[in-house]
Amino acid sequence: MARAYTIATAALALEVPVKWLDNAVSHFRVVGVRQERQGVSRRLSIDALLRLSLADLLSSDLGLSLARALEISEQMVSSDGRFTSSQGLQLSVDLPALLESLLERLERAVEIAPLPRRGRPPKTTTGRLD
Repeated sequence: MARAYTIATAALALEVPVKWLDNAVSHFRVVGVRQERQGVSRRLSIDALLRLSLADLLSSDLGLSLARALEISEQMVSSDGRFTSSQGLQLSVDLPALLESLLERLERAVEIAPLPRRGRPPKTTTGRLD
């Protein structure tokens, strides 16, 4: 089975806010995002991270909505980094270079990302939330 990453680790690697990433995978279907039942953290594969990285690039550089950027990123990943619109607009990206950069950032992110806490939160003896 391929390696999967937490939202926190993925957000660090993609250099996006955790909230943005969590909303993106909650509202849109992204290939490579494993979502199980409630209470189980989402896990993102390298494929998902590549698609999200490309969608973020399209969204920020071209001003596309995230929904449209994800559609185009899916097509670009499926066609070796190329996209041609119905009107003839052509976009291309160096997918191997983008993936290499992503893997480097991911390697650093794995070292510093917070590990999700497991289990019940500790009981407070005072009854206060600190």
